[in-house]
Amino acid sequence: MFSASGHTIRWLKPDIGEEEWEFLNHPDKQGFYRRHDIEWERLVVAFDRGRLEAYPRSDRIVGIVVSGAYHTYDDYATYLAKAKRGYRKSYSAMEDALQRAGTLTLKAPIILCCREEALLFSGYRRLCLAWNYGMVPYVWLVTLP
Repeated sequence: MFSASGHTIRWLKPDIGEEEWEFLNHPDKQGFYRRHDIEWERLVVAFDRGRLEAYPRSDRIVGIVVSGAYHTYDDYATYLAKAKRGYRKSYSAMEDALQRAGTLTLKAPIILCCREEALLFSGYRRLCLAWNYGMVPYVWLVTLP
């Protein structure tokens, strides 16, 4: 899928194997996994049934509130101000590459949906890069039964 603006991003299906740290170690996300009894193996099985879904700047996707997707620019600025240097540095590197080339190919951010709740599982920097450039990004939307 492509996002349109003066710049472009081509969104690809991400690799769940590269995201295991997010599942095992990210402290802010553990409550979501516990509430929905999500184990790594269950997520891996559901992952391939996911789909690329457009995600215009919003606190919702397909009508469901997405936690962790600080969608307003003020939320983003606050989040970035608190972020570690490495986080800001990698965002800046992506932004520089987009400005230089005018186009990027990125793995889509991942959003998990379970019942009537959703979580931005990974890819906040990629999501914000598109939003900040006026693009509608695509995410890999995974629905867990």
